[in-house]
Amino acid sequence: MKTAPPTKTNAARLLDSLGIVYELRSYEVDPEDLTAISVARKIGLPPEQVFKTLLTHNNAGDHFFAVIPGDAELDLKKLARAANAKKVELASLKDVEPLTGYIRGGVTVMGAKRPFPAFADETIELFDIISVSAGLRGLQLILPPTDYLRAAEATLADLTKATA
Repeated sequence: MKTAPPTKTNAARLLDSLGIVYELRSYEVDPEDLTAISVARKIGLPPEQVFKTLLTHNNAGDHFFAVIPGDAELDLKKLARAANAKKVELASLKDVEPLTGYIRGGVTVMGAKRPFPAFADETIELFDIISVSAGLRGLQLILPPTDYLRAAEATLADLTKATA
């Protein structure tokens, strides 16, 4: 099955409006495997350079985006500290699309329906380029992390669980 040519998404239009240069890279979607590790393999980047975007919330109902490496696990306590929240948990999958405008496997901070505060794992700065969802399953944005952080208005923090 051939993939359609990349289309402009809200995230790509936001980058255009900021004068940020990026690459759109499409890949074949497997609805049974939407992991960032699978996406990384398909687009030819190491999993630690493919960042996944997770929607979270605190007990007051405030939402936050957490942007972490594809091969890492979010540490909710670290995110809570970074967000000055008592406790943070992952948002329910049924809430993700109504709140962000994006479906699982296509969530991105940029161009989301509501502009929630974003926190990016500090390892994002280790790379010349990173990959994040362009807002559609099967389409990734490749760009320098400094440009991503500016466009996403993300705050850097240590967000991931230590690996054993």
